[in-house]
Amino acid sequence: MKNAFIFHGTEGYPEENWFPWLKQNLEELGYQVHVPHFPSPPKIPAKISEWFDVLKDYEQYINEDTILISHSLGGIFTLRLLEKLEHSVKAGIFVGTPVGVRPILNYDRDSSFSGFDFDWNNIINKAKHFLVFQSDDDPYVCLGNGEHLAKQLNAELNFVPNAGHFNKRAGYTKFDLLLEKLKPIL
Repeated sequence: MKNAFIFHGTEGYPEENWFPWLKQNLEELGYQVHVPHFPSPPKIPAKISEWFDVLKDYEQYINEDTILISHSLGGIFTLRLLEKLEHSVKAGIFVGTPVGVRPILNYDRDSSFSGFDFDWNNIINKAKHFLVFQSDDDPYVCLGNGEHLAKQLNAELNFVPNAGHFNKRAGYTKFDLLLEKLKPIL
């Protein structure tokens, strides 16, 4: 079976934002979708080691046909996962991901999660496709992060004006553009 993962961000959980909507749409397209719940307590920096501990329960579902979809801090986790994998995956999708370009509202907390020094040469060889989504009015992660991430991944930046942080607060309980851009990859 084809597998997809959706990784939430800081203080996130599987049932928030556009995640349930995307999960349902991908399941209708024949995917088994996993949305792990990672520990991310309020006001305390998440620990990437704890996120990898949670992922151990899902490792058997990560193969060359897997799609990794991430929001915010989940994007940093996806980059670290791609660095560690022995094989490539089908796609890495990044929505509002902080990669160290200031301003980032929670820069210190995000930096303590894993730092912002990525092995880009390794990462770009670990997925056949990359998609990057970023807005110009994200209150947490500035547009420069999406620009830098897209450049490092040799990917197109899907710039979405006035989308905030692509969360429920910004009206994102569905994410039609993401699904539209993802369908040709599926």
